[in-house]
Amino acid sequence: MIPALFAYATAQPLMKFLQSQSLILPMLLSSFLTLALHIPLCWYLVFKTGLGYVGAALSMSILYWVNAIILGLYIRYSESCKATRSPISKKAFRGINEFLRLALPSAVMICLEWWSFELLILLSGLLPNPKLETSVLSICLTSISCLYTIPLGLGAAVSTRVSNELGAGNPQRARLAVRVGLFIAATEAITVSTTLFVLRQVVGYAYSNEKEVTDYVMEMVPLVCVSVVMDSLQGVLSGVARGCGWQHLGAYVNLGAFYLFGIPVAVVLGFLLEIRGKGLWIGILGGSMVQTFLLFIITSCTNWQQQANMAKERTFEFAG
Repeated sequence: MIPALFAYATAQPLMKFLQSQSLILPMLLSSFLTLALHIPLCWYLVFKTGLGYVGAALSMSILYWVNAIILGLYIRYSESCKATRSPISKKAFRGINEFLRLALPSAVMICLEWWSFELLILLSGLLPNPKLETSVLSICLTSISCLYTIPLGLGAAVSTRVSNELGAGNPQRARLAVRVGLFIAATEAITVSTTLFVLRQVVGYAYSNEKEVTDYVMEMVPLVCVSVVMDSLQGVLSGVARGCGWQHLGAYVNLGAFYLFGIPVAVVLGFLLEIRGKGLWIGILGGSMVQTFLLFIITSCTNWQQQANMAKERTFEFAG
């Protein structure tokens, strides 16, 4: 998986470069082609070469690089990017301080959230019957990670629209983009969580044939459904924070929500009150609720005209 890290790091700036110009179709086609290649390649490396899990990891690394190369070639040779691409020069480092001021808190903001869920899996290994607890929580985490791709995309769209509208001096359109994004996220959350709840008796069988595991997953599904709703709303609200340049506020919110509230509550419920895996998940779900509530309050109290003025000042600062 190590080569995949470098491919992912290469692809992300290329994707943001295209997103900022609303060039979404190339990324969609590239992702679709990558997925179409991944399925047969993964099957071949896992089953036909005898590599097993190693083959799955190798397939991921190869296809991550394929996606990054396709995006790079598109940016290099497409007429759509002709006006925005430029040769590498010292000017590329112009405004690097401003970039790092946004990039570092943004990385912290995302990492704090994702690491809290990984910590949840590690803690489950300390529970009685750790094999069962870790398996079920890993299944739940994998499920919400898969479902989170939808609000993650919505968040990226809202982030792009908000930043573009603020930069263009259109605060009312930026606020409209936020409202539309939240409406779509709420609709998506209701649809997905309802579907997941209806299928709660069969979800576990997508991962395991052991009845003990599938029954436990069925018990966890209602909590996972609530997590889906929270993730959908906070995915858009986090996108708003990135679009407005509030990454530092998002980092503080995630730090407080998950590490000062969610994780301690999870430990108390899971270990002290012996609710075990459910207790761990309830704790982290509480952190998600606090995160969503705080981001919603920050967004609701935003002065959009002031945000537009600040965006204009940054633009003139870079121009100077």
